[in-house]
Amino acid sequence: MNPNEIAPLAPAGFYVAIRVGYAFPMVEHNYLPAAWVREYTVSGLIVHDPAMVWAYRNCGITRWGTLGANDSQGVLELARTHGLNFGAVASFLDAGDAGQRSFGFFFRSDREYKNDEMQLLNEMLIQSHLAHARPRNLTAAELETLSLVKNGLLMKEIACLLGISESAIKQRLKSARVKLNAKTGSQAAARATMLGMI
Repeated sequence: MNPNEIAPLAPAGFYVAIRVGYAFPMVEHNYLPAAWVREYTVSGLIVHDPAMVWAYRNCGITRWGTLGANDSQGVLELARTHGLNFGAVASFLDAGDAGQRSFGFFFRSDREYKNDEMQLLNEMLIQSHLAHARPRNLTAAELETLSLVKNGLLMKEIACLLGISESAIKQRLKSARVKLNAKTGSQAAARATMLGMI
């Protein structure tokens, strides 16, 4: 998700976590008020936050207003003291990703979210989740080549090191670029690194 595209839809702030694995997200955008982040963290509100509970139990998007009945600790009311008056929570998990979930919390201070705004935020979250999927069809040879590109070796050096022709290296990089949706070999290596593949 591009923070510049989200900001007009969430003028009071937002938090997005893309592909949360065991503990940490692959990509994280935190544009929440610093005072709220501090209070939320210091007070350990994550375990009492009905929006977080909803995000881990559901897929889709909902307004914060629907979560009030499950807010025994008053997290939503406390958020309002930081200008987070109206919110939406979105969550996505696709079946083949071993439990990697993406979610986002979006806030306005002026009014409830409109249905079309919520739909757009949910679509943006899903697109970002899918865009950060790890391709499963890269070969060991392609990953080896990308690793050498990542380490700064030139095509000629990689060919010499691996004992194959430069044209074979070019083919490996071309195939890896297509699979990783990258324009250059360096971009493919960077993307493979970000995805934890090399």
